[in-house]
Amino acid sequence: MQKLVKRLSVAAIAAAVLALGAQAPAQERLPIFDAHLHYNSEPALLPLDKVLEIFQRNNVRGILSTSRPNIGTHVLMDAKAENLWVVPFIRPYRTRADIQTWFNDPEIFAMVEEEYKRGYYRGVGEFHIYGKAAHGEIAKQLVRFAAERDLYIHAHCDEEALEILYAHDKRAKIIWAHTGFSLSTARVHELMEKYPSLMGELSFRSGIVESSGKLSADWKILFSRFSDRFLLGSDTWIHERWFQYDNIMNGYRGWLAQLPDDQARRIAYSNAERLFGPRRVN
Repeated sequence: MQKLVKRLSVAAIAAAVLALGAQAPAQERLPIFDAHLHYNSEPALLPLDKVLEIFQRNNVRGILSTSRPNIGTHVLMDAKAENLWVVPFIRPYRTRADIQTWFNDPEIFAMVEEEYKRGYYRGVGEFHIYGKAAHGEIAKQLVRFAAERDLYIHAHCDEEALEILYAHDKRAKIIWAHTGFSLSTARVHELMEKYPSLMGELSFRSGIVESSGKLSADWKILFSRFSDRFLLGSDTWIHERWFQYDNIMNGYRGWLAQLPDDQARRIAYSNAERLFGPRRVN
């Protein structure tokens, strides 16, 4: 019975997503690289053909895939879908419970090492860590593991943990999930200056637009200074985010259109090309 409910839930969401997409205007839009994409197995994987349809109609040409467990990323890599560039990251989670404990669990680091043997991963994460927990031995091992292999780190963390992660290895290359959520733009600016390898990913990031939909003045200044340091993301951590996917991407396009074309293109997909090439988005 539980499995039936799960299948019905996935089917209902898939149908709703398709209905929403039918309302979208059929027009050429700025290509987007989704740098925070989860294809999670809880409660069950959304059917792959529906996921690929979502990407196609939103002109999403590339994704940073980080899934719980990593089987979701394996599926996307095996799909070899036309016009979809998949950049795989190792997620240090087997189940949702690992979110709270991974940084104290030696089995997690062993899993990351084993998963890396697949030979195609470009980074590690997304993982959650806050404050002084980032001092833990497993977190330190993970940062050094990534730095030694020129892998990126996708970290969902506060600013204290961010600085601790960098302290573990000066070679670290961090993509900051949600760019601090509600941290002031002045502090984001300081951290961008302090850590030249830091990239900010913008899903769930507050304050970018005003209630009217106008790009905030502070963020417009920040983008003008660091347009080469930001990435977009959907953060499909639950199935409901797939239902919202069209609106998420349209929201990004709304404020990208208020930037100079070169800045908008960098944030939308060119920064991902620079980081993860050689696959290109035309």
